[in-house]
Amino acid sequence: MDGELWEFQFIFANGRVGGPQKGRFIRAAHIRQRDLQSVIDNPTTEEGVVDDRILELARFLVGATLPFDAADRYEYWLLDPADDSPLALIFSCTDASEMASFPKLTEWRALPAAVMPIETTEAEQSNAYGPVNYRLERAVAERAGAKPRARWFTRRYNDEESFPPFLVREDWCNDEQQTLCQRYLHRQAPRLLMLHGVGLEERRRMEWAAKANALDVARFFPLYPEVADKAVMDKIRVEARLRLAAGEAPYVMGRRDGVHYQ
Repeated sequence: MDGELWEFQFIFANGRVGGPQKGRFIRAAHIRQRDLQSVIDNPTTEEGVVDDRILELARFLVGATLPFDAADRYEYWLLDPADDSPLALIFSCTDASEMASFPKLTEWRALPAAVMPIETTEAEQSNAYGPVNYRLERAVAERAGAKPRARWFTRRYNDEESFPPFLVREDWCNDEQQTLCQRYLHRQAPRLLMLHGVGLEERRRMEWAAKANALDVARFFPLYPEVADKAVMDKIRVEARLRLAAGEAPYVMGRRDGVHYQ
């Protein structure tokens, strides 16, 4: 998701007794962008010959232009019981035939705190409050009600529906929940800027929020489909380059990654 490290997966189209479940993705390999050509040129490793399908994908990625067009227009949303409108996105996929392979979940999961930590206040720490991520998760569950429901939508073809631009509703009656939602989205801003189809005003709002996490912006910038305020984005990226040059590295999966994204 950053144009630097590619994850190759296989999907099993046909389930078999005792074998992988149909539709289940299995991770096959991780390859860095800078290593793709060497894998193509030397397709033999200590484990054996690299699968031809991985080589085919590697050859495609060497010359690919980022970001790719958005393709997952089939979306499975948790519903707001007040009016059955989209509340929070649970799943998405690119092909209508894939929808049946997803479980019928009615629970929205926030991005884990181990992946995206959100700073807590001294008061929250002293009261042993949990991470913002999971508190917002509970708030969404409470809003969905005791009997939550969800359904599939086809984006860009359901003009009568109004979808939250950043994949979870932001209109909360409770001030505490409203604050939790904004803290979560502002921390997620560098990732949310990878979304396609976001209006310029909404994108500008998230670009300003992303200023607090310049290193994440540097990491994900190759995947941004457009920029609303070039001056703001240029300042963020300059700050990131200075911090990276000073030896700082972005937070990745619960650790400080040794890879500098430049």
